[in-house]
Amino acid sequence: MTGILPEGENVRRALRWIAEERRARPDAPLAKLLDEAMRRFDLTPIQCERLVELYRAARERDPDA
Repeated sequence: MTGILPEGENVRRALRWIAEERRARPDAPLAKLLDEAMRRFDLTPIQCERLVELYRAARERDPDA
């Protein structure tokens, strides 16, 4: 049964999925994984922007990540 997810749950699922995919496919471009996660987890435009900002902030803190 599919219920309504709490606000932000899809973003958390997308983050977990991206982390798993980056381990499984280290050569996959992050932009491609972000795009796929946005569609896969049906994120709203605001959620998409938050997801991109999380990765942008992480890259600024650690450029080698």
